[in-house]
Amino acid sequence: MSVIGIDFGNEGCYVAAARSGGIETLANDYSLRATPSFVAFDGKKRIIGVAAKNQQVTNMKNTVGGFKRLLGRKFNDPHVQHELKSIPARVEARSDGSIGIKVNYLNEDQHFSPEQLTAMLFTKLKETSASAMQTQVNDCVIACPVFFTNAERRALLDAAQIAGLNVLRLMNETTATALAYGFYKNDLFEDKPRNVIFVDFGHSALQVSACVFTKGKLKMLASSWDQIGGRDFDLALAEHFSKEFLERYKINAKTNARANLRLLTEIEKLKKQMSANSTKLPLNIECFLDDVDVSSSMQRSQMEELVAPVLERVEATFKKLLAESKLTIDEIHSVEIVGGSTRIPSIKQLIEKVFNKPASTTLNQDEAVSRGAALQCAIMSPAVRVREFGVTDIQNYAVKVLWDAEGSNSNAEVEIFPQFHASPFSRLVTIARKSPFSASIVYGQPVPYPDQTIGVWKIKDIKPTERGESQEVKLKVRINQNGIVLISSATLVDRKELEEAAAAGEQAAAEEKATGEQPAANSGEQADAQQEAYCENEDDNNTSTASSPGGQGWAQRVKGWFGSGNDKAKKKTIKAIELPMEISTHGFYPNELTNYTQQESKMIANDQKETERIDAKNALEEFVYDMRNKLQGGALERYVVEAEREAIVAQLNDLENWLYEDGEDCERETYTTRLSSLLQQTDPIKHRSQEYEQCPAVFDELKNSIAFARQAVVEFRKGVAKYDHLTETEFINIAETADKAQKWLDTNLSKFTQAPRTSDSPVQITALRQEVQTLNACVNSVITRAKPKPAAKTTTPPKDAPNAEQNGGEPSAAGDKMDVDNNAQPAANDPSMDVE
Repeated sequence: MSVIGIDFGNEGCYVAAARSGGIETLANDYSLRATPSFVAFDGKKRIIGVAAKNQQVTNMKNTVGGFKRLLGRKFNDPHVQHELKSIPARVEARSDGSIGIKVNYLNEDQHFSPEQLTAMLFTKLKETSASAMQTQVNDCVIACPVFFTNAERRALLDAAQIAGLNVLRLMNETTATALAYGFYKNDLFEDKPRNVIFVDFGHSALQVSACVFTKGKLKMLASSWDQIGGRDFDLALAEHFSKEFLERYKINAKTNARANLRLLTEIEKLKKQMSANSTKLPLNIECFLDDVDVSSSMQRSQMEELVAPVLERVEATFKKLLAESKLTIDEIHSVEIVGGSTRIPSIKQLIEKVFNKPASTTLNQDEAVSRGAALQCAIMSPAVRVREFGVTDIQNYAVKVLWDAEGSNSNAEVEIFPQFHASPFSRLVTIARKSPFSASIVYGQPVPYPDQTIGVWKIKDIKPTERGESQEVKLKVRINQNGIVLISSATLVDRKELEEAAAAGEQAAAEEKATGEQPAANSGEQADAQQEAYCENEDDNNTSTASSPGGQGWAQRVKGWFGSGNDKAKKKTIKAIELPMEISTHGFYPNELTNYTQQESKMIANDQKETERIDAKNALEEFVYDMRNKLQGGALERYVVEAEREAIVAQLNDLENWLYEDGEDCERETYTTRLSSLLQQTDPIKHRSQEYEQCPAVFDELKNSIAFARQAVVEFRKGVAKYDHLTETEFINIAETADKAQKWLDTNLSKFTQAPRTSDSPVQITALRQEVQTLNACVNSVITRAKPKPAAKTTTPPKDAPNAEQNGGEPSAAGDKMDVDNNAQPAANDPSMDVE
């Protein structure tokens, strides 16, 4: 099991994985690190990634890109209508107002949602990762823009679920970049925070975030963004060149989608060249429109004039972050840049102008986001061991909770999370109710989404007490690890226990009145957190309470929570009743997700089946061309009689015609059956040619083996020293075996030489090799046997040597004496001794 991080971009995707003790960016099946965010449909097969982008010009209506910006939105959304201007595919509104992208698939028109197309892309990334890692891939962290709303984040999670990915976390792209930067920094200190600005300027979005680093953790401070990117530079240049071509060549590129796409492709190349070169550069497009060749030129200063409005928006975004982060220029350590558009010199100049710091390129500008996401996935996954690094993200929009006030036609509300609040986080809202009610979560500021409402939660099963009084309902509002805001639970606190503990609330109110002091905001949070600990199991320690509006003071909020005297015993009896909720929010319903997941599984199986079918067809087509060439003037022509050759060639010609007519769209089994039938006819010819081509070399090998055997016999009989340990009988056997092999050689070589090449060879290559092996085995078993070692010689001690018996010892068998200390024992702790 492996973990991956996905940088899902509007133009392309990067995937990084944790392996081999580090983070590695994975290459796709084209050996490229970037996989274009394009999905195409061609007949019965889906084409995803590089191949889809490459055929965009020729299959424009069935090739879809740019669907990231359509996630979670409706067709009538003004943002969607703006995006559709740059999407050449056919996009229509469905009956429920959602977006349907119309393509021809399986020979019929079908509609796919942006979430489905995203799931298709994720399926491709998952397959690419599994292939590169040689193991199954499920757990992942996906990076998304900081400005994504709840609707877009849920749509992204739905797409991942359809693709079979287990998303451990949706991570803001600048946060992933910050993690990739800080994780490997060894010069961070607990008492010396480091403030770093991260600028991510990609194809379609500008994101700028401020982050503070200390040892082993990071905390995001603020972020600013604008939905402009490198494509806005391209569109500005395209507008300029379109006007020029209309004046000079009387052709309008805007009227032809294919011509406009070719123009944008060439402009992107020109833009990259201008980033590295300030001189005037040419733009040439052959057969641009109506077979007219067009040409022009531009230099960097001219481009900067054309994109001045875009640069102004970039500068405004930088200044907005500086104001919202409340950092001074001197407090900023550095400005790190990522994203392809940060390579534009004017962007770097703006960074230095606003932040008074040069743009730093510490990180890989293309891969930093995916590497940070992979790091986060490794930290969260139990399958990988990695040191902890704390990441505190932010909620980029202020969030409010609204509910219908009891006995009034108006709504009550409270801002539960201000802008740039820490994430993930939980807060509690305590509301006094007698009956079921609806609570809504809405954004407290303008967001890039037409509907400010995040969701509506209908809280059920609420009744007044026996005395007809209101009961306390606690709503737990949470920002989860995906940046999604929701009401995770609704709890009813038993009214009886609250009344028994009322004395503590009255005492707190009396103390408040006596001192004349207002409690700090976090005092209420602590009280509620303490009470909540008895009511439910918290999933984090970040719990606090927002006050209910409508004149309810501090004493009323804490009234009944703490008793006096035997207070501890009463806390233990407090009951919490989980209330059922009916939820209406963004995203697919469970049954829709199930249907889409099953549909994706069917398409994956169909892709596999279609791939096998096409492979079988290509194998048959390749065989037809290859075999026909070999039979007509090629390597096999001399090994088959003319009548048989002409019959096979005629059959191959008929098969070629069939492939391009009736056989264009057959099942895999049809192609494999026809190929098997051909192989039955051609395999004997190929086998025949192999026999005739390989046998001469083996005949020569047999001749050499016979000559070597006879030479060994001659050397033995001459008394060569290396054979003096061998016997006459052994060499007689070698001589006889060599003579036998020679006789077999003479007989079969004659047959082989005289045999016509159009008939099977009279000598099988296996039999020929067997003769060689038999002779070599006979010879080698004799001549490779080593000489025996000479016997050991004994020595007689000199007469004057002292006798062992004179020294009190026993004489050795050879008369030698050994100096052995029989009383010595090895030391127990002697390290030089190997004692078992």
